[in-house]
Amino acid sequence: MKFGLWDHFDRGERPFNKAIDERLAFLVAGDQAGFYGFHVAEHHCTPLNLVPVPGVYLGAVARLTQRMRLGTLCYLLPLYSPLRLIEEIAILDNMCDGRFDIGVGRGVSPFELNFHNVDPETSREVFLEALDVLEKGLVTERLDHQGKRFSYKAVPIEVRCVQKPHPPIWYPSSNPEGSAFAGARGYNFMTLGSLPVARKNIDAFRAAYAKRGAPQVPRSAFEGGVAIGVNRHIVIADTDADALRIAKPAHESFHASITKLWRENHATTAVAKAAIGDIQEAIDAGSIIVGSPDTVAREIQRQIDALGINYMTLGMFFGSMSYEHAMRSQSLFASEVMARIRSAAPRAEAAE
Repeated sequence: MKFGLWDHFDRGERPFNKAIDERLAFLVAGDQAGFYGFHVAEHHCTPLNLVPVPGVYLGAVARLTQRMRLGTLCYLLPLYSPLRLIEEIAILDNMCDGRFDIGVGRGVSPFELNFHNVDPETSREVFLEALDVLEKGLVTERLDHQGKRFSYKAVPIEVRCVQKPHPPIWYPSSNPEGSAFAGARGYNFMTLGSLPVARKNIDAFRAAYAKRGAPQVPRSAFEGGVAIGVNRHIVIADTDADALRIAKPAHESFHASITKLWRENHATTAVAKAAIGDIQEAIDAGSIIVGSPDTVAREIQRQIDALGINYMTLGMFFGSMSYEHAMRSQSLFASEVMARIRSAAPRAEAAE
């Protein structure tokens, strides 16, 4: 069982330049504490994400960390030139000495795609072709591709990744269809949502991956060949009451950011409905874990057993949360929670 850090880098209460300094210090501490990886989201024109150019941000993280793997979760491929992204990935993989992971996605928000003049109705088609070009370009010295959206002829690929054949590819999904896509491609996989929703997605991934029978990238740090993970917000303090006191305003602030575009556009889609505003409802659903180290350890183990996962990414710095509270939460997790359950395997029946 491995644990990583994950961040939207949503708007908090500090000036942005100060927030960057705090986030970087938080990640340096996470690297030293032994977290497996760090994954950052990509969103645009929304307070949900203040680092909409994740490669720039990860370049800074790459030079400040030594062991933790780094990556996007995820690059929104319809917004990129595949050739330019191939070059960016290669630079980042060299900047972190082969610790880079490539998270890819289509983009869940139609509003963000529209801001970039990308039609949400055709974005999946663009995504699939961009992904095809990306996978070709990462393993060749000259890129050739003739498609509907992109065309390249004998383009020299001069900057190459450290990792061979290429860095691992990750695909996050909040629905069974996307989860099955990830499994069929042999990618590392992440999901979120309540336990029933997460379990349905994980089952879809497992079924598709079982038919494939092997990961896309042969080497893997994860038992079974691929990461099967879930993302959770985590708030830890000395007591359950203290943790809830910290978590409630932070969660409310985060919820306001994640639903802003949906509220402004009067949307009532599944994505908007999945964001739970009430802190106790979110705790009951399992999407946020709040409490003392004992309480958090028990809940994480419960979710490991229920979902049969081998990876969990933790959002511990979000909303209005202060730097001091985020660092305390991370420190308590590393010293009192991680050691208890890091080596615990999911029960066999949970993985079936």
